[in-house]
This record gives sequence, structure tokens and C-alpha cells, in this order.
Amino acid sequence: MEQEGIWDGDAAQRYDTPGTGMFAPEILGPTVNRLAELAGGGAALELAIGTGRVAVPLVERGVPVTGIELSLPMIHQLRTKADEATIPVIVGDMATSVAPGKYTLVYLVYNTISNLLTQAEQVECFRNAARHLTPGGRFVIELWVPELRKLPPGQTATVWDSEPGYIGLDTYDVLRQRVVSHHFSFDDTKQAQLFRSPHRYIWPAELDLMAQLAGFELETRHADWAGAAFTAESRSHVSVYRIPPNR
Repeated sequence: MEQEGIWDGDAAQRYDTPGTGMFAPEILGPTVNRLAELAGGGAALELAIGTGRVAVPLVERGVPVTGIELSLPMIHQLRTKADEATIPVIVGDMATSVAPGKYTLVYLVYNTISNLLTQAEQVECFRNAARHLTPGGRFVIELWVPELRKLPPGQTATVWDSEPGYIGLDTYDVLRQRVVSHHFSFDDTKQAQLFRSPHRYIWPAELDLMAQLAGFELETRHADWAGAAFTAESRSHVSVYRIPPNR
């Protein structure tokens, strides 16, 4: 499964769910609030900007945003909300593509760093973020915590969401540190839709080492965008890394 094939026109059309899911105000509001605060009056760069779920409301808050995005269909969907002058987008890989200028904030949300399927690519993503930042600038990553504690011996899958009309499950390859997310959507008919995406999962400690290799220091880590404490039971985290001001 190549990323270009996963995030095709059908995926781009289904991605936006205004007011619900990841677009729900209780999820999107704290995300935008925190990022606007971290930008500190400067410009932001979003890696894997997608259809502009976060970028559009962040621009409306007065933060200039530039994006990097690999999927042309996702960019086309973004263009129904904001033109190139409002949110410039560079077409390319978030680990290597370069946007013009310098930024006080680079951010990568909703588990997207795990779309890079090798450790080397994930390290390069940190280095790419660092090269775009001003001294003292921040790189923010939102990422889930691998749920291997739920895997008894011999079992390779966990169900992480189950609700009317939807089941989400992950299948793990613990040898290669890979996971495939399966999203099943269905109604009262006999038909169901399946969307799958591959990921390389990352432990928080491994993420911190990637950051150090790129010259970052961990500034804060919380369980969510609202600032809840990160604990051993947290299912995800928002980690803020900073380039030293005297770099």
C-alpha cells in the first residue's frame, strides 16, 4: 500500500466530516487554540496538511500557514476551502520537501508521522522540521501510543473503536514495528466499506531520541491538546519539541 494510492480521490472526498469525528468542535477547537498559542505570533508550517482540517481554522485565527502535502486529491479538496494565496502548499514528501521561508512552528497532527514506514524516514522528518524553524521554534507532534499491552500471546489485532455503523481495528507486525489500521463502515445492508492504511508505530521514548538527533529538546508532553497529564494509561500524546534559542 503506497501512500499516493491510499489518499486518492475517494479518500479525499470521504475525509471531511464537518462537525463530527476529528472535525468535532471539542477535538478541533483545543487543537487550533494550542497551535495558535505555540506559533507565538509567527508563521506555521503544517506537514501533511491534507484537506486543511487544522490549517483553515488556524488561518482564520490569524496564523499564516503553509503546507506540505503528497496527495494531489487532498490538495484539491483543500482548494475548495482556501486558495493558494491564503494557504500555499508545496507538493511533496513531508520528510524531504522544503517550503520557502522560516517558521516559528512546524506541526504534524493526527498520527501522521506514522505514515512514514521506516525509522530512517521518520528521523528525516524531524530533520526537515528543524531546517524550517527559527531559533527557539517548536515542532509539535500528535501521535497515538501503540496498544501492544492489549495483545495476548498469539493475537495480532486489537479493536480500538466500535460504534453503530463503524468498527476500527489494528493488525500488528511486532517484528517490523508495523501496524495496519482497518476502518469498516456499514449500514443495514449486507455491504460494508473498508479503508486501510499502513503505519510504523513509534514509542514516546523512540520519538524523543529522533528529536535529539535533529537538535530538538522535549519541552512538554500531554495526553491531549487541552493539556491533560500524560500517564501510563494515555492512548495518545501531544509532544512539543523546541530548537534551543541560541542554536
